Amino acid sequence: MKRRLLLSGGAALAATGLAGCGTAQIADYAGEKPQLDLRSYFNGTIDAYGVFTDRAGKVVKRFTVLMQCSWQGPRGEEEGVLDEDFLYSDGTRQKRIWLLKRQPGAAGQGRYTGRAGDVVGEATGEERGNAFYWTYTLSLPLEGRVIEVQFDDWMYLMNDKVMLNRATMSKWGVRLGEVTLSFSKR
Repeated sequence: MKRRLLLSGGAALAATGLAGCGTAQIADYAGEKPQLDLRSYFNGTIDAYGVFTDRAGKVVKRFTVLMQCSWQGPRGEEEGVLDEDFLYSDGTRQKRIWLLKRQPGAAGQGRYTGRAGDVVGEATGEERGNAFYWTYTLSLPLEGRVIEVQFDDWMYLMNDKVMLNRATMSKWGVRLGEVTLSFSKR
């Protein structure tokens, strides 16, 4: 009887522990350092190096990105331009220009919206501590057609020059793959 109680108690404890392993929240990073200020980091020239991996973890594409970034407007309501030039390992090139807007006022503190030509609707994001989390839907060309995929995108500031980025790509809730990037500020 004691053994059965110990086993069932252990199983309940394990289940409780696993239940606590949910999805990360931006608030989890509020106390992390160094403090990320998107407007300061994404300002000037940035080089990025990345890979796209499929569901099995196989690298499908490698790429580099040259970014020219700038912000304008009154403090607290700046608008940013992230001009990205991609070069893929197969020689193809792509350009994406993000237009970011910091949300005004205390209620919008640390919150951003973004648009780009291949983004469906509006991206929404928030920075806390050393992290930035945002979500968006991207139109991707695939085998002669265009599909819309959802991005769950996390960025982590490592120091004043380096930021790491991990984005999960999904369609209809099914994980398609992951993009991993390293940003290096000049």
